[in-house]
Amino acid sequence: MTDTLFHFDDDKKSFEDLATENGATHWHEDVVMQSLGYETEQSFKKAINRAKQACLSLNIPCEDHFLRQTDGKHFITRFGCYLVAMNGDTKKPEVASAQAYFATLAQTFENSLEHADAIDRLLIRDEVTDGQKTLASTAKSHGVTNYAFFQNKGYMGMYNMTLQRLMTYKGLSKSDKLIDRMGKAELAAHLFRITQTAEKIDREAIRGQRNLESAAHEVGKKVRKTMQELGGVSPEDLPAAENLGQVKKKLKGTNKQMKAIDKKKKRP
Repeated sequence: MTDTLFHFDDDKKSFEDLATENGATHWHEDVVMQSLGYETEQSFKKAINRAKQACLSLNIPCEDHFLRQTDGKHFITRFGCYLVAMNGDTKKPEVASAQAYFATLAQTFENSLEHADAIDRLLIRDEVTDGQKTLASTAKSHGVTNYAFFQNKGYMGMYNMTLQRLMTYKGLSKSDKLIDRMGKAELAAHLFRITQTAEKIDREAIRGQRNLESAAHEVGKKVRKTMQELGGVSPEDLPAAENLGQVKKKLKGTNKQMKAIDKKKKRP
């Protein structure tokens, strides 16, 4: 963003010029919001909240990068700004420019799209985990006695094959977790299948192992059909993505790279 100018007090200043040095390099929330082209705090808060969730997903304390002030707003570190930018509205040219800038600073992935995709995968993975817990609880309360069979029916519907066969089809090893090798589109479809299965069970008051398996299979088939119609590809043919464990390591590495940049700037 050094080439992205932001009007401040009628003077054109780069994003770097607007940093505050008080023991660490920070940017005030208002500066970040305006630099990214947001006009309202309400819409900007969505990017802030997703950035904070990404911190939690990486086991990084939010307060290390989002320092709340007495007015309820934050001073945000460079890594915090990176997370906010990667969770911003890419229809805004300022956000696209910021993503490209931060991707250049942190050469963790090849391009800005990979940076944003990595964070999206991380956040959707957390939603899937919560969704799986809800589905398991719902299914068991409605009479599932063998959850593995019930779960496999959902995979059969969506992928037209069992989970075991799917792992082989995708070329994954026994040590792999399918959920951690799904790309963003596949994760989102998987999340939709899980949440819709739970809602169908509750809405239709479905009970009993066999009926619940049929419901899981039916929802899976509908998700599969939708993916084929809209995306032109069956879910089993979506390529395996980089293991999310490695993605987390890279994102944590980005945090270290951002800190190193600021330390270097402070050297006389």
